[in-house]
Amino acid sequence: MTDERLRRWRLVLGGGPADGTGQELAGRDAGMDRTLGALYGGQGGEPRTAGLGGSAPQVARWLGDIREYFPTSVVQVMQRDAIDRLGLSALLLEPEMLEAVEADVHLVGTLLSLHKAMPETTRQTARAVVRKVVDDLEKKLATRTRATVGGALDRSARVNRPRHRDIDWDRTIRANLKNYLPEQRTIVPERLVGHGRASQAVKKDVVLCIDQSGSMAASVVYASVFGAVLASMRSIDTKLVVFDTSVVDLTDRLEDPVDVLFGTQLGGGTDINRALAYCQSLITRPAETVVVLISDLYEGGIRDEMLKRVASMKAAGVQFVALLALSDEGAPSYDREHAAALAALGAPAFACTPDLFPEIMAAAIEKRPLPVPDPTA
Repeated sequence: MTDERLRRWRLVLGGGPADGTGQELAGRDAGMDRTLGALYGGQGGEPRTAGLGGSAPQVARWLGDIREYFPTSVVQVMQRDAIDRLGLSALLLEPEMLEAVEADVHLVGTLLSLHKAMPETTRQTARAVVRKVVDDLEKKLATRTRATVGGALDRSARVNRPRHRDIDWDRTIRANLKNYLPEQRTIVPERLVGHGRASQAVKKDVVLCIDQSGSMAASVVYASVFGAVLASMRSIDTKLVVFDTSVVDLTDRLEDPVDVLFGTQLGGGTDINRALAYCQSLITRPAETVVVLISDLYEGGIRDEMLKRVASMKAAGVQFVALLALSDEGAPSYDREHAAALAALGAPAFACTPDLFPEIMAAAIEKRPLPVPDPTA
């Protein structure tokens, strides 16, 4: 076995007479080993007493060390493990701790679950952490979302009997290439394709209905960012509703997704039926409305009524989308019986990554089959 492989196994196994490597660590490797040992060095899965403990200064130093030794993606995993394994959530209520962490979507979810308990001295720091993550996500997602959804709105507005000034000549030519007359060197335009007349009028209504139970934290973060992006498009009237056992309409906060996030309360039960009843009351143009339910479908309300509401909306012409998660991790634990019942109504429930969400919305706006990801791929 090469020295490099022995070194790596030594870092993985954590040293001691039983690791079998006989490898001594020094310098940077010894520092890496100490940071790993503080979190993962216990016996039987338990952290050792010489680990991070409950000292905020000690944890802050450890957070600085892992950023020195490991790339950002690994740092974020180690932070999540520290919060889960060592119960460090309470320490995130201290400003110096928040300034030391590497911010990501999962940390935002943790902060949102804690924000009601935060002392005033911590709230501004927490808000700054959330702001940084949200701004980064918006820069990453906004341009593609506006382009994809905007294109779908344009296509849904096209007409086949346009006025002369509204003819889309590029698409008209492509649609009539089969009618090319070589001897005349021209195309006979049997079918004209046009744009809908330019208008500032709202073309589509979108209702985002978001489950804010604790397991949906990452989905709440992404949905809030997408909600703000959609709300910035004049052709879409966007509403955002969050729910657990109660329902809160956060539409008036959509200009700032950070305000939306701090208006949520992660945790609690779930009453999907009540949430859908409220969303149904917002619908004034069923044929031009897309309702997106983001939930793991664990219903604490009236199951049959929930399914009846979905069937009623679809019968009225609403495009209904059911997402089990809107996150990078794929589908969480979810109620398979309810997912199957929605699929039987023509509303398949599936997990969606943030990269796919614009395509999902475009398909719903154009009333074409949703690009449901293959779970086996």
